Amino acid sequence: MSSRGFHVHGPHEHELEHAAQHEPKGFAGKLAVITAILATVGAFFSYMGGATQANAGILKNDAAIRKTEAGNQWNYYQAKSGKQNLAELALDLTASEEQKTKYRDKIARYEKEKADIKLAAEKLEAESKHFDEQSAEQLHMHHRWAQATTALQVSIALAAIALLTKRRWMEWATIAAGGIGVVLGVGAWLHW
Repeated sequence: MSSRGFHVHGPHEHELEHAAQHEPKGFAGKLAVITAILATVGAFFSYMGGATQANAGILKNDAAIRKTEAGNQWNYYQAKSGKQNLAELALDLTASEEQKTKYRDKIARYEKEKADIKLAAEKLEAESKHFDEQSAEQLHMHHRWAQATTALQVSIALAAIALLTKRRWMEWATIAAGGIGVVLGVGAWLHW
């Protein structure tokens, strides 16, 4: 400012006045708040996506362990069947009534043991199937969480573009993408 009351603006002052006159009221502040909320919700969604992925892996591992245990039981069943077959052959080949009684007892014992082993193997197979189904459900939820997280990341990127371009429609695109992300996250939470 000069001594006669004449005021000269510097380039910085002019830019600040221009921004104050042409930037929508609170546009940058609103976008900052929206971005912060989206980032916070996105962090939660990302955590849930990682947790469900880890759960799916653990459940798949449990299914494989049960399947292996069931396979072991079926091998044991086959071994008992082989012994039973030998006892049946011996029964047919022996002439002594005392030996026939001994082999009949063995055959009956093997038959009972096989029935118990079969029940154990079938139980393990059912557990394996149950763990597989739970793993698939967790993996489905992981995909939902990942989709929700991706939508929120896109909305945060749109917020940055909106701030740089000062386009109001980009702010609405930010809110829309964020809304889609939230809906997908709620879907993951509700298991659909």
